Amino acid sequence: MDNPLIEFRDVTKRFGSLTVLEKVNLKIYEGEVTTIIGLSGGGKSVLLKHIIGLLQPDEGTILFRGQSLDRMSKRERYDALGRMSYMFQDNALFDSMTVYDNVALPLRETTKLKKAEIDRRVMARIEQTELSEAMFKYPSELSGGMQKRAALARALVIDPQIVLFDEPTSGQDPVRKNAILSMIAQYQRKFGFTAILVSHEIPDVYFISNRILALYNRTIVFQGTVEELEDFNHPFKDEVLRSLEGLQQELTGLRSKRQFKIQYHASLKGSALGESFTIVIFTLEGLDAVATNLGYDAAQKAIYSAGRVIDKHFGPIGGFSTRINSQEFVTMLPYSDRAEADAIMMDFIQDFQKEGIRDLQAEAGGKLGLGECVEMIVLAGQAQGNLLEQVESVIESARSQQKEIGRIQCAAQE
Repeated sequence: MDNPLIEFRDVTKRFGSLTVLEKVNLKIYEGEVTTIIGLSGGGKSVLLKHIIGLLQPDEGTILFRGQSLDRMSKRERYDALGRMSYMFQDNALFDSMTVYDNVALPLRETTKLKKAEIDRRVMARIEQTELSEAMFKYPSELSGGMQKRAALARALVIDPQIVLFDEPTSGQDPVRKNAILSMIAQYQRKFGFTAILVSHEIPDVYFISNRILALYNRTIVFQGTVEELEDFNHPFKDEVLRSLEGLQQELTGLRSKRQFKIQYHASLKGSALGESFTIVIFTLEGLDAVATNLGYDAAQKAIYSAGRVIDKHFGPIGGFSTRINSQEFVTMLPYSDRAEADAIMMDFIQDFQKEGIRDLQAEAGGKLGLGECVEMIVLAGQAQGNLLEQVESVIESARSQQKEIGRIQCAAQE
């Protein structure tokens, strides 16, 4: 792996007699989404403020591109930290300013750019975050989702290399939490900045993060990929990840990936080595278009609806399902051979084309401009496996056999 963009070495922070961080070691890599998870009040925001330079450690070293911050000159330190933006937990928009003025504020306060150049940069970010119609409105006139977009536009207007998000989903309902994280992930891909999030609620963390850091009992107990986190055995999982299990079901109506693995092994335990099972994979193509044109809430509601449709059909016959990334669902049918699975899928496709498409279309509906249309394509594929095969290879085989089973179109409205 490349050298880290940011590195903590034995960082300790105390406030009086209270130790908040103790010998913290971590690495954050450029161009990735890194999520710091942990319990509320566990020191995540304190850690974030060390990254941006608002706090300095009592012990230990913080490195930026391999150089210690405390050994840099004032100018070098400014150059290192000056390309960071911070998106506050409550957005921190100024109520007396319009969206335009809120977004322009960092350029007006920290640069000597001329008015025309400031206007160009502000308008570019406002258009890119779909806020053109709201730029002369005040924060109190905006929905919660639009306020988040305004705060993000302000964070991005200085063309940051790094954006830090402090509890970006705090106080939101489950669908909104997922929508905000999807928005962050989409803009991170669009602009290429390094994103660092902190959260104690962990909604949808499996789908947007390249790396996870787990802060527990004042120190980092895990850092690695999402896949490595699933197999990590530590007491913090009982306390921290329990919320993820519940949220995953609330958001999609399905089991989490961890629960899926547990049930997969339990279902096949004691089976003969030749006993077969079938994996079905579903893909929702076009979710980004739904999010862009109809809003992130609509995209998340469509995901939830898809989860319900899948579970409603396969659950009663012994199947169990999970969402494995932002647009894919996997269902396992234990003890089923190909002929049985083919019959089950035929029934599902018929039901889906009669009722499922209508349900998803209702969830993904919204008002569009004349001439516009948002379309989602639903693909499905299946493959048979047995205990001698890794479930991941069966999933990949099912993915390679996907075919279109339906289209959801939202026609333009007056």
